[in-house]
Amino acid sequence: MNKLNFTVDENKCVNCGQCVKCCPQHIIKIKNNVPKIYNEKVCLKCQHCMAVCPVGAISILNKNPDNSALEGFNINSEDLLNVIKSRRSCRHYKHENVSKEKLDKLKEMLDYTPTGVNCRGLYFSFIDDVEVMDDFRKHVYEKFVKFIKFIPFKPAIATKLVKQIENGKSPIFFDAPHIVAVSFDKKSVCKKIDYVIALSYFELYAQSMGLGTCWCGYADGIFRLFPDVRKKLGIPKTHELGYVMLFGEKDEKYTRITQPIPYEKYSVQKWDK
Repeated sequence: MNKLNFTVDENKCVNCGQCVKCCPQHIIKIKNNVPKIYNEKVCLKCQHCMAVCPVGAISILNKNPDNSALEGFNINSEDLLNVIKSRRSCRHYKHENVSKEKLDKLKEMLDYTPTGVNCRGLYFSFIDDVEVMDDFRKHVYEKFVKFIKFIPFKPAIATKLVKQIENGKSPIFFDAPHIVAVSFDKKSVCKKIDYVIALSYFELYAQSMGLGTCWCGYADGIFRLFPDVRKKLGIPKTHELGYVMLFGEKDEKYTRITQPIPYEKYSVQKWDK
């Protein structure tokens, strides 16, 4: 039984060999002028073969290659660079929902983020309704304040956060209307980096939509501190929390980019035997 359902339209196939060349597992070979897959068990299900075929002759996993056509694809590298340069951590948000259209696009984009050996082990938990976020934030702050006042040793940063909360501030979630928390399958090969890549893609795509984001260490710490709060994220038992990002419509506007101190870069020279 062909579980991958790897099929080739022989009327379209031009025997260019691109599918053979691009298969990361090297399990595609040409037999009788037709590409065939050998050793299905090691297939990564990356769909490279379907994506690289210039004539759309290959189908795999019951995917229709006609649904994968890149129509009008064009990207300006300078525009992308400006998105990267202008990215700022946002700590001031409008108290409103991001539109359904933007949310749907953000969620769809996440399906395309790369992972090690194409492991589909990421799990995304969203609070995508501002009213739900308001209730969630209130509950977390009440729990956090009670916890800090109860413990005998109070870290200075925790005491500072409690004072800000009691003064009506939002020092942990910055009044963000939404959050996305990414968890990873504990059995994933590259579990320590997959969620970072996903959030990096999310952040830049959100930036291109005019949305603000913030890598939120405070929120991440809260979820790890209180298991019952983390449970609200619906994370499966097979998964572990990776990190948390705030996002929403910005209530701030930067008119300039920063001028960062350059990192040191080193170019490796030819090996001196």
